[in-house]
Amino acid sequence: MPLISTKGVYGLTAMYELSKHDNKSPMQIKEISSNANIPQNYLEQLLSKLRRAELVKSIRGARGGYILARESKDILVKDILIALEGDLKIVDSKTKNPVLNIFFNETQEETKKIFDISLEKLDDYQDKYNEVLHYNI
Repeated sequence: MPLISTKGVYGLTAMYELSKHDNKSPMQIKEISSNANIPQNYLEQLLSKLRRAELVKSIRGARGGYILARESKDILVKDILIALEGDLKIVDSKTKNPVLNIFFNETQEETKKIFDISLEKLDDYQDKYNEVLHYNI
């Protein structure tokens, strides 16, 4: 089973879309869904969880939609994944072997460190992507 499910991938994708959007005007679900290629009904469920985790705000009305609850530099990828996945677990239960328990605990902490970057820092990967595109042309 993968560490991050479709729920986490879609949620992170939606949050990244919101981070690229002008935070002064809300982004509508249909726009996020279209840009991120996420089924709209599923996206509504994810945004609801992200709102409860205080990572996004919903704005009601004809020009309503969603905005980030904080600046993208203040929202960590691990916070998004934990809000959607529950936690970043390597294993679901303890073993009877204390050595393996220590190993799994350390692995879980190291995994969280990997995702300890802000949404804003994901733009660095856009730069890498652009370099790859330029190189392959």
